[in-house]
Formats: sequence, structure tokens, C-alpha cells
Amino acid sequence: QVQLVESGGGLVQSGGSLRLSCAASGLTISTYGMGWFRQGPGKEREFVAWITWNGRYLSYADAVKGRFTVSRDNAKNTVYLQMNSLKPEDTAVYYCGRFRVASGSVYSRVNSYDYWGQGTQVTVSS
Repeated sequence: QVQLVESGGGLVQSGGSLRLSCAASGLTISTYGMGWFRQGPGKEREFVAWITWNGRYLSYADAVKGRFTVSRDNAKNTVYLQMNSLKPEDTAVYYCGRFRVASGSVYSRVNSYDYWGQGTQVTVSS
């Protein structure tokens, strides 16, 4: 079965940390850029972080810069999102996606991804 599976979400107090994982099965991700997005209640899915296939280039949304770190382990077919200094406004369902290599694809856009996981809930209490 081809899938991305996120895990590691949960309930945490403001200022706390979580580490999300995105594991791929039946799907190659080692040669693809990967993105993390989130969708809060009543909001559209928004870009959070991006990592190139080899981990050499990273990009973050301004809202998480300096607090979140994206990384990957291609041997384990897994991408990670370390989230520190969490705030209530970080509450959302977090998704990982595999970047579609095509003309016009932009890593910060939802429609530039061809596979998504089911998401993992992150709730930050104040």
C-alpha cells in the first residue's frame, strides 16, 4: 500500500516540544523534496516547512522560523519535524507531502504535492 503516515502529535502545554514523523511505505521519497503543512480549525492548509531530497536546503514559514526544524533520514524513508517553543496558534492537523516535480511546482503550494499523509493532530494549550 502506497502511503505516508504521520505520527507524534498530541496535547502539549505552551512552550513545550513535539517531534513529528512522516514515514513512507510503498512509496519512494528519498529522491524527492518533502513538505510539512498544517490546517487549523476553519483555516486553509498552510505551508510550514520544506526539505530537499538531500537535506541541503531547508525553508520555513515565518510563523515557525527559529522554533521548528525539518530533517530527514532517507535510509529510514522518514521525514521529521521538531517543534519547540510551541504556541496555542500552532494548534492544527499537521500533514506531510511528497513534492511533485513538475513545471510550475512551488514547494509552498498545496497543489504542488502528489501524495499526502492522513495528518496528526497537534494541540497546544495555553
